[in-house]
Amino acid sequence: MEHERELEHSDLLRLIDERSAAFRAAVATAPDLGAQVPGCPEWTLLDLARHLGGGDRFWAEIVGAGPAAGPPAEAVAARAALVVPREREALSAWLEESTRALLGALREAGPERGCWTWWGASQSPRTAGGVARHRVQETAVHTYDAQLTAAAPQPLPRDVALDGVDEFLSTCVATSGAWPHKPTAFDFHAAEGRSWRLTVDGDGARARRLPATAAPGEEPEAAGVSVHGTAGELILFVYDRIPAGSVRIDGDAGLFDLLRDWEPEE
Repeated sequence: MEHERELEHSDLLRLIDERSAAFRAAVATAPDLGAQVPGCPEWTLLDLARHLGGGDRFWAEIVGAGPAAGPPAEAVAARAALVVPREREALSAWLEESTRALLGALREAGPERGCWTWWGASQSPRTAGGVARHRVQETAVHTYDAQLTAAAPQPLPRDVALDGVDEFLSTCVATSGAWPHKPTAFDFHAAEGRSWRLTVDGDGARARRLPATAAPGEEPEAAGVSVHGTAGELILFVYDRIPAGSVRIDGDAGLFDLLRDWEPEE
């Protein structure tokens, strides 16, 4: 039976550090910083580096500011005016400095300190710990983007991917905004032995882990659609990095189009 252990704050900081190093390595080996990023076709690799490094610095300021109704005005202005080095060695140093700033702010704050986040009525806490958890995923997915641009994609690390499915559903999808279609459920089954259900109805969207085995009479109703793959494949699928044909989908695949197009009013 799989050993269950939730990632702690120190684990999240370590994973941010590891994925950031992998991102810098991919940027360093890519043939051209002007290459188009397949997962973000409107961006070049330099644009992607600016986005990730700028995001690290932006969230460092937000976490450092503590509880607030919005992000610090200085951080918003700095991100809008951000200029990054175009020479590879200087760019790598800038990216590393960006990561150090984020990790320092997260370490000093600790997981429970409140701060502004863009996710409001979700299932994720508006805390430094919630920021750390989401930055693991953003860094991991953009590292995959950079690796793919460099023609050397690598699978997402197992612990990153397993936590990432839950994090994506809890942060990016969960909401109190009413689902405008027939109530249904989306099931996500990872080959590593974990499953999650996203229920959508008039009360919004709610995610939960499904037990490995259900007691007689407590089995959940069939989902409208279910997707099967490794946890890493599930992450890349929900972030639109791989096509539906890369995973196994049972049920009404069109529900995923409705979910992606949904812009709930909260």
